[in-house]
Amino acid sequence: MLRKPVVAGQFYPQTEASLKKMLSKLIDTGSDKHEIIGIVMPHAGYIYSGGVAGLTISKVNIKKTAVILGTNHTGSGEPFSIMTKGRWLTPLGEAKIDVEIARAILKESSLLKEDSLAHLYEHSIEVEVPFLQYVKNDIKIVPICISNNDLKIYRQLGKEIAEGFKKIGRSALFIASTDFTHYESKQAAEEKDRLAIDAILNLDEERLFRVVEENNISMCGVAPTCTLISVCKNLGAKKAGLVKYQTSGDISGDYASVVGYAGLVIE
Repeated sequence: MLRKPVVAGQFYPQTEASLKKMLSKLIDTGSDKHEIIGIVMPHAGYIYSGGVAGLTISKVNIKKTAVILGTNHTGSGEPFSIMTKGRWLTPLGEAKIDVEIARAILKESSLLKEDSLAHLYEHSIEVEVPFLQYVKNDIKIVPICISNNDLKIYRQLGKEIAEGFKKIGRSALFIASTDFTHYESKQAAEEKDRLAIDAILNLDEERLFRVVEENNISMCGVAPTCTLISVCKNLGAKKAGLVKYQTSGDISGDYASVVGYAGLVIE
């Protein structure tokens, strides 16, 4: 199937020319690149979170394939959903699904189900694709949508994804798509988000899961982020780093009700 964009013209520009112009200001293609296993990127409107996402992508040596772990905001489809064939359309063109890697992951997983319904109107994966296409126009993707569950499930899913991927013997970049605290004051958001970021920096998915619950952190992508940490550790990750953190208030000037955005790398 051809998965058509649902937030073009809302979260990011609708035409190829205007999208390329915007991305050229957000991404530094000449910056030093690093060999990265996984990254955490925000998925809000580019005007607010694009600076964080662009700077994060700028640090990474992009592989031929990106496995993108998104959250399920809509509640549609399977709770753990993967697409193993088809194409995703953006104003920059079509990104084909990496059939080989996707099928290997699905075959290894007892949790993932072949499903496109969860992806049809979900923006968390879509908004990451143009960043990847701008840097590598023939990028292939593996879209995986993850609903909220418990830590044991995230760890199991992460292990299954890693084991399926390793059987192919190729390289890929793994991405968790998430925003952090939603609609609290800038001070409250920064305090809460620091707790979550510290857990990610320590590659501690248990701590991340716990601090989000205990502090009522409205981090919409805790599921894909916990899963990403599990994937990366199963692939040999040893450390993580924070690229940039900011809030929507840093752009809008409204500090009373902000959303937090962070870009992190895992290597």
